Amino acid sequence: MSHLRSLVHRPAAQTTFLSFLAPSITCRYASGLSKGDSRARDHPKRKRKARTEFITQSLKQALQFSLCDAMRYIHAFEVGRPPDSPKYDLAIRLRTLKNGPAVRNRVRLPHAVDTSVRICVICPPDSPIAKQAISAGASLVGEETIFEAVKEGRIEFDRCICHINSLQKLNEANLGRILGPKGLMPSVKLGTVTKDVKSSVTNLVGASEYRERLGVIRLAIGQLGFTPEQMQNNVKALIANVKKDLGLLSEKINKEIHEVVLSSTHAPGFSLSGEFRSPRSPPTQDLSVL
Repeated sequence: MSHLRSLVHRPAAQTTFLSFLAPSITCRYASGLSKGDSRARDHPKRKRKARTEFITQSLKQALQFSLCDAMRYIHAFEVGRPPDSPKYDLAIRLRTLKNGPAVRNRVRLPHAVDTSVRICVICPPDSPIAKQAISAGASLVGEETIFEAVKEGRIEFDRCICHINSLQKLNEANLGRILGPKGLMPSVKLGTVTKDVKSSVTNLVGASEYRERLGVIRLAIGQLGFTPEQMQNNVKALIANVKKDLGLLSEKINKEIHEVVLSSTHAPGFSLSGEFRSPRSPPTQDLSVL
């Protein structure tokens, strides 16, 4: 106490050193924040609201191309490659919510991109249904032999159809955990569980499946040797099919096409303007040969 009194009654000249140290002495709370930081403690920063929609860039100042011009530039990136090796790819960007339902369907393009699709039909192997499936183009037909092969990891098909009478056996085989993640599990919703196996196989030959992922639908739309007219027909067919899918959604779900981008296996993407040709486009016959 005597020491403290001596400090209190000491002349001003002698307390200069203490007054010099005073500003550096800071009072802190138990949380570790200083008195001046009480605002940060009492008023924490507000969390940003999570974005509910996928980001879509404005197209007002974007560089866009006609279909022929986009094909012309893509050919420059694919020079020297076989016409049937690289593929044209179409990406349809949607304005959509992140947690909304994903668009998924199948489209039969006017000009098939890949005709080597292996189709499996689950039905009794020695039945008239099996004979119809094989004549329509199925490469694999049966029940138990297919179930055993799938369980062993031998999935030797790209599409799978199940006759409605064999659906119970398929469910009992418990193949959903194997075929489901690969998009190969037959379902009534997708039309791959059916009574008319022959027409289903016919529709699948040359057909292409698409599915929305992260607000974008991507699909191989043509071979590099396709003419601009063939490409135009395929693009129109896909976009018309996607618009039909969007129209079937509930009125509460807002989905619409924002941008269409054409690219290829080795080329970047070119945003399409919706025009077929522009004044500077080359003759269409020059765009079908590399």
